[in-house]
Amino acid sequence: MTMKKFVRSLLLGALDLAELLVSAAVHLSYGFYIFAAAVGCDLLSRALVEGRDNSYAAASKDAGDDEDAVLDGAVPPIVLVHGVFGFGKGVRNALPGLSRILPIILLMESYRCARSSQRLGGLSYFAGAEKKDDRVLVPDLGSLTSVHDRARELFYYLKGGRVDYGEEHSRSYGHSRFGRTYDRGHYPMWDEEHPAHFVGHSAGAQVIRLLQQMLHDKAFEGYEDTTENWVMSVTSLSGALNGTTRSYLDGIRPEDSRSLRPLCLAHICRVGSTLYHWLDLPWLKRYYDFGFNHFAMSWRVVGVSGLPGLLAGTKGPFATGDWIMSDLTVQGAARINAGLRTFPGTFYFSYASRRTARVCGITVPSGVLRIHPLLFIRVLQMCRWRHPAAAEPPCEGYRDEDWEDNDGALNTISMTHPRIPVEHPSLFVEYDSDCHPLQPGIWYYKIVEADHMTFVINRHRGGVQFDLIYDSIFQNCRKHVFRTAPPPTLPNQNSP
Repeated sequence: MTMKKFVRSLLLGALDLAELLVSAAVHLSYGFYIFAAAVGCDLLSRALVEGRDNSYAAASKDAGDDEDAVLDGAVPPIVLVHGVFGFGKGVRNALPGLSRILPIILLMESYRCARSSQRLGGLSYFAGAEKKDDRVLVPDLGSLTSVHDRARELFYYLKGGRVDYGEEHSRSYGHSRFGRTYDRGHYPMWDEEHPAHFVGHSAGAQVIRLLQQMLHDKAFEGYEDTTENWVMSVTSLSGALNGTTRSYLDGIRPEDSRSLRPLCLAHICRVGSTLYHWLDLPWLKRYYDFGFNHFAMSWRVVGVSGLPGLLAGTKGPFATGDWIMSDLTVQGAARINAGLRTFPGTFYFSYASRRTARVCGITVPSGVLRIHPLLFIRVLQMCRWRHPAAAEPPCEGYRDEDWEDNDGALNTISMTHPRIPVEHPSLFVEYDSDCHPLQPGIWYYKIVEADHMTFVINRHRGGVQFDLIYDSIFQNCRKHVFRTAPPPTLPNQNSP
């Protein structure tokens, strides 16, 4: 019996190692493809503009001035907030495949942004959806930083000033209190009279919710007039509202929701991002930045002697859990949600994605040929995930079968509306006409057949569904959401 257990554990270990190698190879290959294509196109586009006159630069300056001019507060802007491994505003549609039109169309598009300093050479995280309206902002936030730190960055991105992560938080997690400085905010008139719409993909949805709570709590020093009504609407697109069981598959231990298993994808991510920040190459970080600059991980600060501690995870964000993976566990989401409210004066929408189906009582991947290569293995694994019996359930009432449906990154049950530790008001929407006129303070949610990357990076891959979803989102913001009266007073509140 002992020998059988040994052989069984050996085989399981070999399978786990093989899965890790395959997952790592797929993720690294895709990341290198995106990065290399962006750098290559940027270099080629710069070569195209060399020797030309200054008419292009002048036109670009005028266009930039016009873009800023429309954000006058007359019409609320729509702020698109990226998710994990995301990046800020691009001016080019997503990469549809090097073998197709990259050499021609993508190169011509890159010529248009050759003088810009956009992440990844101008690649659009939202696959060009920002072009659907002329009052759209796409902030560049830390791609692996915690929900808290990203919410603070988002505030100062809009209002301007030096990012303040908060004295208490910074002291608790061992990083600098202050970050980058925005000399001029992208929406400096932002206030209750000039609110904004927010759309968050993946972890971006939680960032928006925490930001709104911070506005309500007046958590920004020097801004005592902030209220939750600075946010007119919140839209969650495949949003991580209640965490994900994938965080455990990627290496987070379900027992404590923070530490990592010895061999896992999260370890590779940790080591890679640590080396990236330690090397601190300006030209490299111009293309992409994980966002850990406030942790002082550069060799210029810690030297060579500080590298082992960073790599071992005894120093920096991975030692304290102040990074996004900890917030994406079900327990981490419950901790965040415990302090977040659904406000009676704000409109809430959610699009929950699903790439699974029930066959003979078993949850299996659906539309297999349409699942993104990055997500294919994880869709199946998340269907079969079972929380360890020896570990405490991640939330009250947790059942494995409720969390089987997923999109390869998040569980569908997590994306509909906030439900742990307390369920918020919600309404399932099958047809848009069923919920008009819209009421604030309720999460209107739809379930769409898509994987986690259908609506980002590659517009061609999203097809007609891409336009339908974003048209619906923008239509809600522009045609169906209005603040015509003060927010309703709840029974336990006094009238103003």
